[in-house]
Amino acid sequence: MAVPERLTKTTDITIRAKEIDFISRFNDTWEALREILGIMRPVRKTPGTKLTASKATVVLQDGNVAEGEEVPLSQAKVEPVVFEDLNLEKYRKAVSAEAVTQFGAAVAVQKTDDAFLKELQGVVMDRFYAFLQTGLLTSTETTFQMAVSMAVTMAKDKFKRMRKDYTNIVVFANTLDVGMYLGAANITIQTREGIEYVKDFLGANTMIISSEIPSGTVVATPADNIVLYYIDPSDGDYQELGLDYTITGETNLIGIHKEGNYGRVIGETHALMGMKLFAEYLDGISVVTLTDDTTLGTLTVTSAAGTGSGNTKVTVEPTLETGHLYKYKTGASAPSVEYGQSVRNWTAWDGKSDITATTGQYITVVECDNTYKALKSGNDEVTSAS
Repeated sequence: MAVPERLTKTTDITIRAKEIDFISRFNDTWEALREILGIMRPVRKTPGTKLTASKATVVLQDGNVAEGEEVPLSQAKVEPVVFEDLNLEKYRKAVSAEAVTQFGAAVAVQKTDDAFLKELQGVVMDRFYAFLQTGLLTSTETTFQMAVSMAVTMAKDKFKRMRKDYTNIVVFANTLDVGMYLGAANITIQTREGIEYVKDFLGANTMIISSEIPSGTVVATPADNIVLYYIDPSDGDYQELGLDYTITGETNLIGIHKEGNYGRVIGETHALMGMKLFAEYLDGISVVTLTDDTTLGTLTVTSAAGTGSGNTKVTVEPTLETGHLYKYKTGASAPSVEYGQSVRNWTAWDGKSDITATTGQYITVVECDNTYKALKSGNDEVTSAS
């Protein structure tokens, strides 16, 4: 009987084939994540470049313009936010001949390869989840449903105001938070390559479920904002060093080399990679915090004579939390402020500049989130320069 064409024979099962299998399974996770998100841009690092994200800001001018007068320009700018350089990372795993003798190759080699693979993938994902929590759009909600809804809405609103197109909105939520919500909802969780997700959830195209997102935190951003930045292991002419790493596929995310160390009678697996998932626009990431505490926080506001007649220098303690904003109002008396109250129409303040106010009036400063909900408040009688 003729041998079937393209039959895989014992001579075909080589170290190189195992290296390709390892790389293929490693890449499968990123391809699955890319398909789940809807889009994720892989960008190959060019030697000598730095990893940067962007922050878009607009300084609005006063909109109260008299009839016939020229409307002042509001200045918009996009500034780079530089991160640490993308480093080439080296990993190694070794299995002894004694381990193979006692447990067999299927356990001693294959099982440890699987664990090695998961740990390498985890290194990248852990960093990404930590990075997401540095998003600059913030809000506070009391229910999981509202947290997801506001996270999605804030991310959409930001990209619309930046006049940037986006496709899928992706939400990241904690496993336990999702479990508590889904206990009363008829929703199916899907799993692919170890990634748990839900499609079309409360305005989000995709919700990624992970224990790496802290309980009580919901994050959202357009999938277009997510970039996979990587070093191609074939860039460095490592063969000139006598190093031969196997790479495969269109996007070379990892290089693998297996070899036997006869001096120690062990089998070694070497991995070479440099990968980072990040978002191009930090202020395109919304981070919503769940809280049961709806008590208005206290700010200690102090007014002193500023620079220039009629100006007051205001200081506030404690300092402004990341992602929050200051708003203020002056008047003959200090207005009552409640937790969650909208201060959208109050005057914005950068926390540093002198404020024009009249001595003897009161100035009330509110710390709010990006939806202008009051979180903390304080006031003081105004002292301005004469």
